[in-house]
Order: sequence, then structure tokens, then C-alpha cells
Amino acid sequence: MLQVITAKLKLEISPEHKELLREVSLAYRDALNYTSQVNFDHGKSSNGTKIQKLVYRDLRTEFNLPSQMACNVPRQVGATYKGLLTKLKQNEEAIRTGKTKKKFKGLDKAPKFVSRTCNLNYLRDFTFKPNQQVSIITLQGRITANYFGSNKHLELIKSGCKIGGAKIYYSKSSKTYYLLVSLELELPELEPASLSRVVGVDVGRRFLAVTTGLQNKTQFFSGKETLHKANQYQRVRKTLQRKGTRSATRRLRLVSGRERRFTANVNHQISKRIVTPGTLFGLEDLTHIRDRTKPKRKTRKTSKKLSKANRKQTKWSFAQLHTFIDYKAVFVGSLAIKVDANYTSKGCPECGHVSDNNRPNKGLIFRCECCHFELHADLVGARNITLRTLLSRQDWERTGVLSVRPDVSNGEAKAERLLRYSELRWSSDTSPRYHEV
Repeated sequence: MLQVITAKLKLEISPEHKELLREVSLAYRDALNYTSQVNFDHGKSSNGTKIQKLVYRDLRTEFNLPSQMACNVPRQVGATYKGLLTKLKQNEEAIRTGKTKKKFKGLDKAPKFVSRTCNLNYLRDFTFKPNQQVSIITLQGRITANYFGSNKHLELIKSGCKIGGAKIYYSKSSKTYYLLVSLELELPELEPASLSRVVGVDVGRRFLAVTTGLQNKTQFFSGKETLHKANQYQRVRKTLQRKGTRSATRRLRLVSGRERRFTANVNHQISKRIVTPGTLFGLEDLTHIRDRTKPKRKTRKTSKKLSKANRKQTKWSFAQLHTFIDYKAVFVGSLAIKVDANYTSKGCPECGHVSDNNRPNKGLIFRCECCHFELHADLVGARNITLRTLLSRQDWERTGVLSVRPDVSNGEAKAERLLRYSELRWSSDTSPRYHEV
């Protein structure tokens, strides 16, 4: 099993070497913007090889980039255009089907690159040396710098794990350069027998995560603090945006970074407490959830309320939490898979009845209108996810093949899965008491 992680290494360099890294990172950024404009003028291609033929000589002569960097720039620009062209096609389809009237403007002008990052290739642009040193290419030749980082990451580099690409990253707040290195780890394949526990994870905004296992061991992670912080940052942003000065713009960037780090720290803490060894974790497949739950109507009376709801939805970092659970699980001999999210909060785990009326006013209490079963709504969702995860594990034992993500493109296969889900029942007769953490 291949697992890719990113090691963040702090570089200890002299002022002269820091100036050389500044020079190469700025030249790389200017080359990206030049290549983006040339590609925009020549048809907005997403083919890196085609773009390279247009700009390679200019990148070498005008920007003085080394040969490998001059190849990386067109590839990066091509990848950016590919993502924008995909969004453009999705927008055209949404307009055609009447889902929106807004036109995607991401390709009305050439995309601009602002960040001072620089892509490097291992053994060509950077190499690791003994005594915890790294050699990095610049416009004036190579420099050698000491590096520091997490002990776990340092041990992996010393052990000779497979090393991929890297990025030079500059932190404005600490005025420090970092090297972000991709590490590819080969982990042993897991067997169904090695995953003795099954846990379902339901994510939300009022409760960031609710977990439960087959033994009714539950965990509730409240989102009150995160929501309170998000509202604080929103008020600060609103005040600074009204000012509109250059100092206010700089402050906005600082606030944005601070909020992003706070959210990531909360998700790291939650995922660390959730992940346990020898466990198969079930996560909801929430692809396109924002589009499916976006309010359709907006009037003058409801615009303020809907704007607040939309803001809360955009701050919901469920994908990041899923990612943290996924990669942390691999390191402790566990595994995370995705299951269908349909009706997990509407279906009764006791009798299987599915109805919108099971969630009165979409509140936190689940009341089945058929069997009158009552429980915390998020815990009901976690139970349904656990049952679906258990079914996937049983299929894995029976067929020897594990599907880590449901096939959403095949309608008949999905309908068959939902039919099997409707036959699942939670065997416990009692409702466990939960604690909020």
C-alpha cells in the first residue's frame, strides 16, 4: 500500500543564501506569469508539452532558469489551466440545465501566480546529504543548508524512503524558508482479519464529528468553539474590507492564515483522538455536497439569513478532517473507506424507515415516525455509517476485494447498494449515553 506524506523541513541558511533563494523563487514566479500569459494568447492549452515548446527558450534566456525548472513551469501552468477548463465545462453544463445563471470568469484573463513557491525535482534540483543537510539549486549555482523538522520525518528521510518532488516555501510572518518534501511510503497490505473494529464517523457543523462502533462506544466532538471563532474572524474581515486600505489588506491576509491554521489544528486534534489501531473507519462520500445543499432561492427578506448559512457552509472543513483521518489511520495499521451518504440522517437504524419527518425541523433529535425510536440525530447518522462500513468489510472477506469508495457513476449499482442498506438493522436495544468533548 502506497502512502504519500509531506515533510515540512525548516532551512537554516545565511543571509546570502536566503537572498539566492529569494532570487530563484521570484524568477520562478515571474516565469509562471509569463508562461500563463503566452498560453492564454495561444489558445489556453492544458498540455504541458505543447506549452513548453512555446516558452522553453525564453525561460532559459530571459529568466535564467535551470533546465529542469524550465520544464516544471509549463507543466504547472498546464495543470492550472486544466483545472480552470474543467470548472468552465461544469459551469456551462450548470447554465444549460438551469442550475445557475452566473458565468465562470476564471479564464476571462490569464491566471496570475502570486505565491513565492518553487517546484523542485529530486536528484536534479535538490539532494539530501549526510549530517542533516540538503543541496538546493539556485540561479547562481547550488547551496547547502541545514534542515530541521519532525523527528518522524527526519527518521524516514534517513531510512532511505522514496522521495518525490519538493517545493521551496517562504513564510512571511517568520521570514523563514521551508522545504516541503513529498515522501512515498510502502506500507504492508491489510487483511480483513487485522481490522477487528468497525467505526463510523459522521461529520457536521454543530458537531464536527460523531463516532460510534459496534460496541456502542461513542465520541462527540462539538463545533461550538470553531463556529464561535469563525464568527469572530468574519466580523474582523468585514471591518477590514470596509476600510479597504493597504494595511487593511495585509491584515486580511494575516487573519486568513490564522483562521486556516486554527481550523487545521482542531481537525488534527479530532482525527488524532478518533484514530485507533486495527480499525476500519467508515466516512461519508460527500462529493458535491455543497452544490446539493446550496439554497435555491434568495429574496430580500431572506438574503441576510441565507448569506450567513452559506458562509457557515463554506467554513465547513469536512474534507480536511477526512484526509487527516485517512492518512493517520494508515500509520497505525488501520484503514478508512468511503460509503454512500444517502439517507444516513433520515433512515432509522432500528426499523429501516426513511423519511424527512424523522428529523423534525432538521433538529438534533431523531424520532422515527414508524417505530418511534428516538436518539441524537448525528449518532443515528454515525450508526448508519457503521452498518454500511460493516457490510463493506463482510463483502471484503467474501470476495477478497475492498472498495474504498463507492461507484457513483453507475446508477444501477448505487440503487442495489441502497437496497442492501435498507435491510441493515442496529442490534442494540439501548441508546448509549454520550459525552461532549
